[in-house]
Amino acid sequence: MRKLKLIWDFRGPDASKIAQHHEIHLKQFIKLEKSPVTITGVEHINDNHSTVFLVVDEQHMIAIRDALKPHRGVVYKDIV
Repeated sequence: MRKLKLIWDFRGPDASKIAQHHEIHLKQFIKLEKSPVTITGVEHINDNHSTVFLVVDEQHMIAIRDALKPHRGVVYKDIV
């Protein structure tokens, strides 16, 4: 089954802190909704751009996308 990475972008001098805080809310949503999502994370692109993401099975993507409104999404490639 294909997995999709839903991504939120944050820009500016506080991007890193905002992304880290946003991940807390994503984890709260996952717990509250008993969502099958197990992968979340924060990526720091540079001093003024950070992203937060969660990885979902394709079958759950529409419901989670509609509830959380990510900025974009890509196919997730698990690096083993």
